[in-house]
Amino acid sequence: MPVIIPYVPRTITVHLGLPNQWAENVTVTFPDYVKNVASSEIYPTWEPAAIRANILAIISFALNRVYTEFYPSQGYDFQITSTTQYDQAFVRGRNVFENISQVVDEIFNDYIRRKGFVEPLAAKFCNGTTSTCDGLSQWGSQEMARQGANSMDILYRYYGDNIELVVDAPIQDLTSSYPGTPLRRGSAGPDVSVIQAMLNRISQNYPAIPKVPSTGAFGEATETAVRTFQSIFNLAVDGVVGKATWYKMVYLYVGVLQLAELVSKGQTFYAVQFQFSGNLAEGDAGPEVEVLQYMLSLLAQFSDTLYAPAMDGQFGPVTGRAVRTYQNWAGLTPNGLVDERTWNSIYDSFVTANYSLSRDTVRAQSLGADAVPVMAPVSAPEGDRWANTPRLGQYQGSPLNPGQADGQENGQRGVRV
Repeated sequence: MPVIIPYVPRTITVHLGLPNQWAENVTVTFPDYVKNVASSEIYPTWEPAAIRANILAIISFALNRVYTEFYPSQGYDFQITSTTQYDQAFVRGRNVFENISQVVDEIFNDYIRRKGFVEPLAAKFCNGTTSTCDGLSQWGSQEMARQGANSMDILYRYYGDNIELVVDAPIQDLTSSYPGTPLRRGSAGPDVSVIQAMLNRISQNYPAIPKVPSTGAFGEATETAVRTFQSIFNLAVDGVVGKATWYKMVYLYVGVLQLAELVSKGQTFYAVQFQFSGNLAEGDAGPEVEVLQYMLSLLAQFSDTLYAPAMDGQFGPVTGRAVRTYQNWAGLTPNGLVDERTWNSIYDSFVTANYSLSRDTVRAQSLGADAVPVMAPVSAPEGDRWANTPRLGQYQGSPLNPGQADGQENGQRGVRV
């Protein structure tokens, strides 16, 4: 889902049956889950390359379920089911094969994704003999391995050459994307940006929902869009994004982008419109001022020297003070005028700071040319000013660029077979 960088959960809860039927839930460590599924899906006598490719597919599919909150967004209290009709084979209490266990221990926090996308690939697979599918053929992977193909050759063959291997993903406790408290008019920050991104993307398929400025500030326009969304989807129409509204947005957002499908349109990232649109000065008002205030407020979290204005869209004396303080800090003329030079300087600093919010203290290690770290280094003119900041947020895989935004395609949700 848009608010969470992909991570490996320490545990995963498996529903031992069909999702809408009563069955017991069991919670196991994520490596134990992968070992169980791999031992149920493939043979330990297969070639190492085939075993590795299949395990990466199993990991990626499970992480996609976690990332998209596929089942929690529908009101279920588990992350995945044990049935191959919907997910992957999991047999409670089964023995696992030693060689499979060893491979899982080595790569359980690696996964595959489409290049340019955030979410782990929903790596569908089938045995390739009694059943076929658009994803990986298990017996086909074994045949390729016997002919000398390595694990990435196999994955390229079945998922396309536009995939990449992410290694050493962060490991953390399972978390919910819902911020924990309702968001309403007057709220501000990254969680509001997520709401605005979801609403704007969902509105492409449901045009009755009005577009909203992506400012990170919950104003009248956002409240109106929320009320319209709630009305369309039979929720309490109060303009407040509580848990029910949040997860309905998640469910629809995942659906319209097909994030839980092999043919995903791809989660890139949520974005504020950062391009310079003209000089700003005291007395100005509007979405551009809100964007300016949003960037300044985030930067103020990293330096006691800087000042955070309220995100009200009004360029008053307080915002002017914040601009002059930044200009003085950045070595610019402290005149309070946000011309193109000042805007671009604020934006550049914002990108560096926003990147630091995305980094965990876990550092990704490379596994050859096929692998990419889950987070890449950043270069800043004066070095990495935020290097010791241990906070974790969303990182889209590359720095934000002015004018960049989520994908604009229209699409309908697919069904995994």
